[in-house]
Amino acid sequence: MKIGLMSDTHGYLHPKVFHHFEKVDQIWHAGDIGNVALADELEAFKPLRAVYGNVDGQELRVRYPEHNLFMCEGMKVWMTHIGGYPPKYTTAIKPYIVKKRPQLFISGHSHILKIMPDPALQLLHINPGACGKQGWHKVKTLVRFDVENGGIKNVEVIELPD
Repeated sequence: MKIGLMSDTHGYLHPKVFHHFEKVDQIWHAGDIGNVALADELEAFKPLRAVYGNVDGQELRVRYPEHNLFMCEGMKVWMTHIGGYPPKYTTAIKPYIVKKRPQLFISGHSHILKIMPDPALQLLHINPGACGKQGWHKVKTLVRFDVENGGIKNVEVIELPD
C-alpha cells in the first residue's frame, strides 16, 4: 500500500500535492486541515484517512476523530495531531502509546519534519512537517512511503516549491 502523508495544510492545498500523490493508494492527514473544502478535494482525489487538529472547526471534528488507531497491511498505526515525538511524547498521549503499542506513530502540529525511531517503544515516529502557508516553517513538506507486510519501506521526503 502506497501512502501519502501530510499535515498542517491550514486551508491551503498546494497544487503539487496531486502530482506527488498521484500513485498513492491512500492519503493520511495528521490534522489542522483547515476547512471542509480542502478535505472534500482530497477525498475526491484519493481515499483519505485524517484526524482533526487544534485549528479545525466543528465540521471537521465531527467528520474525523482526534485519534485514529488502525491497521494497515499488518501494521498498527496511531495518528493524532498533537502527540510529541520520541521520547518527548505529550503526557496525554504517552500512556496510550505504551498500552496500544503502535508500530507507527504519526503526529503533526509542530510544523517540524521528523522521521525517527523509538527503540524503547519499538515504533517509528513520523511528523510530515507542514505543507500549508500558515506557520513559521520555511519549507513545505510531504512524506510518501509504502506499507508492506507489517513494515515501512521506501520513505521519501518531498519538498514543495513556494
